[in-house]
Amino acid sequence: PQHGDALMTIAQQLEQKGIGKGRAEGLQLGEQRGIEKGEREATLKIARTMLQNGIDRSTVMKMTGLTEDDLAQIRH
Repeated sequence: PQHGDALMTIAQQLEQKGIGKGRAEGLQLGEQRGIEKGEREATLKIARTMLQNGIDRSTVMKMTGLTEDDLAQIRH
C-alpha cells in the first residue's frame, strides 16, 4: 500500500507535467495566431488607406504582399 501511494504520486506528477506542457504549447500557439491575425488586420488597413488615396491595386498588392482576393475583401 505504501508503494502504491508513492507510485500514484509519481504518476500524478508525470500527468501534471504533461498537462502543463500542453497548456504552455497551446498558449504559445494561441499567442502566435493572435499576432498573425493582428498583422493581417494591420496590412488590410494599410491597403484600404492606400486604395482610398488612389493608389492602383497592383501597386497595393506589390507593397503589401496581399492578393487580389485579399483586396476584394476590403471595403473602401
